[in-house]
Amino acid sequence: METVTDRLELLKTEKQKVSYPSGKNAADKQHKKGKLTARERINLLCDKGTFTEINGWVKTRFTDFDLDKKAIYSDGVITGYGLVNGRITYIYAQDFTSMGGSLGEMHALKITRLQELAVQNGAPFIGLNDSGGARIQEGVASLAGFASIFYRNTMASGVIPQISAIMGPCAGGAVYSPAITDFTIMTKNSYMFVTGPNVVKEVTNEDLTFEELGGNEVHSGTSGVTHFVAEDEYECIELIKQLLSYLPQNNLEDPPYMESGDSPLRICEELNTIIPDNNNKPYDMIKLISTVLDNGSFFEIHRNFAQNVIVGLGRLGGHVAGIVANNPSVLAGVLDINASVKAARFIRFCDAFNIPIISFVDVPGFLPGLEQESNGIIRHGAKMLFAYSEATVPKLAVITRKAYGGAYCVMSSKQIGSDYNLAWPTAEIAVMGAKGACNIIFKKEIDESADPRETVERLSKDFNDRFLNPYIAAKLAYIDDIIEPCETRLALFKSLEANIGKRQTRPARKHGNIPL
Repeated sequence: METVTDRLELLKTEKQKVSYPSGKNAADKQHKKGKLTARERINLLCDKGTFTEINGWVKTRFTDFDLDKKAIYSDGVITGYGLVNGRITYIYAQDFTSMGGSLGEMHALKITRLQELAVQNGAPFIGLNDSGGARIQEGVASLAGFASIFYRNTMASGVIPQISAIMGPCAGGAVYSPAITDFTIMTKNSYMFVTGPNVVKEVTNEDLTFEELGGNEVHSGTSGVTHFVAEDEYECIELIKQLLSYLPQNNLEDPPYMESGDSPLRICEELNTIIPDNNNKPYDMIKLISTVLDNGSFFEIHRNFAQNVIVGLGRLGGHVAGIVANNPSVLAGVLDINASVKAARFIRFCDAFNIPIISFVDVPGFLPGLEQESNGIIRHGAKMLFAYSEATVPKLAVITRKAYGGAYCVMSSKQIGSDYNLAWPTAEIAVMGAKGACNIIFKKEIDESADPRETVERLSKDFNDRFLNPYIAAKLAYIDDIIEPCETRLALFKSLEANIGKRQTRPARKHGNIPL
């Protein structure tokens, strides 16, 4: 007769199998590849001893292709919750040592159950991806599993922060869950693609490696699919922790306030000389941003993609703020298709999670040319305009130098709902630069003059003195104040404090129709 002791011993034995479903030697295989196990990744992410696994006993129900003989506990994914920096977080980690981390019916069921718990409890959702893709042996059930995850990613969007880490292969349908989440981080040995190199070779005759087709350089610099690239899995985990430190638990909370020890009244004298005398010369916008923020700390996002615009997170007087800035060191800071998409998505993220937006403006316009026009700069530029207009969080803007044409309108202008707009005395606010304007306005006079070049120079100087300055915009109340650059931190802090309680409602609607 089976005793209670026997049952307890059986439980201990089976629990060992749940903890090491592929056997203890499986970890060695991961380590030889330079990779951590799923459980090691979770333990690195969570505060020590706080992770609780759920549904560890799950196995596949399928029996075709001898799956019943291969079935092991956890079904290729560890799911549960723990504390990250003291705050509850829901986490899944795919286990490549278990059937290649492939996704089948029960694997997906575990993830979708975790997604529901994360939304129900208003906590961030983190996915550590390392999978061979759909489990072919389970047929349409694996595809249904993917679709169920995508649906819940979408329903959770703007409700809880969602972060995806790619720590190995992520191919086929698996790529769309990270694409829907708010941020994606890739390690240098990972890759993502919809269709693998072998199929690409067969269909298009292109001979590509995994890295050339879907490596981190492709997705961080060209496609913009990934927001961060980590040297290794340890840095990847630290990036997740750092990112979470700026984010609220959910859309009903404010981002975490943190006393910085850096006086918000600090005057930044170095900013008085940051703008070159030659208004076409670049300067270091990252340095400008870092100087204004608490302790010079700026957490840049999407660093390698569309570098003519800068986005990221920081703190001002302890308050979290999202930063959007033109980068005069790349393409003179013009807005193009990729920059518009990059900025628009970040603005909408900040708005969804109650993060105030501070914009630093130095933009000569939208990038001209056939390529931009034919690829839809009108449609893509409108995304940024839509995002700023739709955002109801506090919006502050500083025009440091150029704010020309339609790009002035797009970059958090007063007319699209900005709450507080500042200008430095170096600001140039106009439809276009002085020479371009004069060549249009005074074309006849220039053509008929004895020395057209001298005439253009003279008229341009007069135009510049009379119109290319912030005082006209300030007289029309389009600019709230003109300040010395050194006062920027103080002025922004005072405005942020005054607007931090902003509450704004929009007309009732299902949702807007952003020009996708």
